[in-house]
Amino acid sequence: MDFAEAVQYLLSFTDLERGVQRSDSPTMSLASMRSLLSRMNNPQLGRHTIHITGSKGKGSTAAMIAGILRREPYSTSLFTSPHLHSFTERIAIDGEAVSPAQFAAALEAIRPHIEDEQRSVHGNVSTFGVLTALFFWLTRAQVPRIEWQVVEVGLGGTFDTTNVFDEIDAAVITPVSLEHTAILGNTPAEIARDKAGIIKPGCICVLAPQRYPEVVDVVRERCEEVGARLIYVPERYRAEVLERYVFGQSFRVEGPRGVREFRTPMLGRHQVDNALTAIAVADALRSRGHRIDESAIVDGIAHTRVPGRLEVMGQRPLIVADGAHNADSARALAAALREYFEWKRCFVVVGMMRDKDVRGLGMELSKLAELFVCTNFGSPRAMDPYDLIQQIGFLGPAAVADESVSAAIDTALSHASPDDLVCITGSLYVVAEAREHILGEGAFGE
Repeated sequence: MDFAEAVQYLLSFTDLERGVQRSDSPTMSLASMRSLLSRMNNPQLGRHTIHITGSKGKGSTAAMIAGILRREPYSTSLFTSPHLHSFTERIAIDGEAVSPAQFAAALEAIRPHIEDEQRSVHGNVSTFGVLTALFFWLTRAQVPRIEWQVVEVGLGGTFDTTNVFDEIDAAVITPVSLEHTAILGNTPAEIARDKAGIIKPGCICVLAPQRYPEVVDVVRERCEEVGARLIYVPERYRAEVLERYVFGQSFRVEGPRGVREFRTPMLGRHQVDNALTAIAVADALRSRGHRIDESAIVDGIAHTRVPGRLEVMGQRPLIVADGAHNADSARALAAALREYFEWKRCFVVVGMMRDKDVRGLGMELSKLAELFVCTNFGSPRAMDPYDLIQQIGFLGPAAVADESVSAAIDTALSHASPDDLVCITGSLYVVAEAREHILGEGAFGE
């Protein structure tokens, strides 16, 4: 099996990210995931584990935590989703994405177990479930042995296919907001209740700053129920941004370990909050006797960069891409664009999935947009750009449509002067196609 064949095989299963259903069952059940891992001799066990969920910021926070651990140095694996250009990006060993050859060979090795599970009484196997199993298989296969695994939830928490641990070192919950309401619940409290399902007896739970007080109440209740130690970041830490640059920022942290200063290449006040959460995790692990020097925390934050998150792709005009996909993330994006950059007019290239909060995002970005350029992109779940105009076209700025991301970017650039800003946002698929068009980035087909 080569990499192209591996991707084709992977996409033959139910894939909620692309809206491809092979079964009436919406997701792979947790029972099926545990059964599959049992067939593989439980590769998820045998190392320290940090499990991360949330509505936004979990990918950046996970990357920062893994970066801190690597610089101790601990041998570390990281599982995140979705990817920008290639499935290989989702599985990183000691900071490097696995190679296409490694990916394909490992998938071929576990294929008999996958197909046995697909034929079993448990039923549906999903693309994300296969990727989860592949991550654990590749993590166990590393020599020397991986000491820490940092695992990002795919959707929710309680019933997610990554929730296969009886014990973990830390559960991390980033900001919770309304998302996937048909699956997770209609209120922040209901969604938080689902996400809090990753909190295990005796673990540390680090809760990032939250917009909704009821989220804190739900998580606190879960921690008391299972005997986990809760660390709510705003109760112990405070951060102040010191300097802002186009390619990074510095900030001061006040907390249990005194006053400290950090730098990060990640932009936006929300990335300071993500870093603060990662720092709180590191401090909590230190308090439990794990060896994590201050220099590892400083260097881990300073060297973690996640593409597609307030990523500067060009100047004159300024081109910034960010995968904001709901009202809360669009609000953070709008604030960052005002605080971190100088520009006269803003032209927004936007493409969205059909099930996302298009109206909420549009209301936040219409406050700064001169023009919306609505675009299609390469996903079956992409909203038609003309339908997108119907959702946001009445909010004030003019709106036009293009059938591809590259055409939409060219349209925005044709209107922009050197002192203006072109912001590319919405789905990460849009950001990925923008990176390919502007930066020539891309990889391996999927």
